[in-house]
Amino acid sequence: MAVGSELQAELWRTAGDLADVAAAHCLRLFRSPDLVAANKAASGFDPVTEADRAAEAAMRKIIAERRPGDGVDGEEYGRESGSSGFTWVLDPIDGTRAFLSGAPTWGILIGLDDGTGPVLGVVDQPFTGERFMGGFGRAEYRRGGDVSDMRVRACPGLADAVLYTTRPEIGSEAEREGFMAVSRRARLTRYGFDCYAYALVALGHVDLVIEAGLHSYDIQGPQAVIEAAGGLVTDWRGRPAHQGGRVLAAGDRRVHAAALELLSRVSD
Repeated sequence: MAVGSELQAELWRTAGDLADVAAAHCLRLFRSPDLVAANKAASGFDPVTEADRAAEAAMRKIIAERRPGDGVDGEEYGRESGSSGFTWVLDPIDGTRAFLSGAPTWGILIGLDDGTGPVLGVVDQPFTGERFMGGFGRAEYRRGGDVSDMRVRACPGLADAVLYTTRPEIGSEAEREGFMAVSRRARLTRYGFDCYAYALVALGHVDLVIEAGLHSYDIQGPQAVIEAAGGLVTDWRGRPAHQGGRVLAAGDRRVHAAALELLSRVSD
């Protein structure tokens, strides 16, 4: 979808304002003794907090007021169709387990999908005061009052790569073995950073993030940021990843190709 400069500026401002209002609700409860989590899962533990719900509700209110024709798809309150061709894809707290643990690796994820995938995205970590934002040919890193351009770094192959995933028990046994095939060849493997690892790809400190079992709201914001910074995000077959599932994010296309060669062997 063609987007003129005035509309780009409006959408960019709206995305920033969504992150601001969500941050206020999240920071009110982060590391607070008043924080309580409910479990959404029938088995296991899939936590949700008052902060998740309040942050998404506040973002939806802004969208309804400013962009009433846009659709919304959020983790907590589901999908609402729109008429403009744009859909805001929201994860008010990606990394709720980290949020509950007091670890600042969670983030507010905002993506704007034009029907073909995300054209604008935000990864916001309000506790550290960091905002990673990308779309329409721009990739910006903000911390405090400082603003700088973001760019992925060069990485020619797996032997030079820093690799992240959220947890060691990634996906199915076959998916875990696919991940480990890449990990065994990587320079360094680390775990547990949730969406913050994707932000570090865009910032040029991490080379690969490999995950499985994602939803669209988990990846659309980070994908837009990484792509705006010059990186690449696909599934494990090299296909579009914006609907979730198995995701491979890379800063350099050469290391993406090397990881993809191994991950593509994992059966569907």
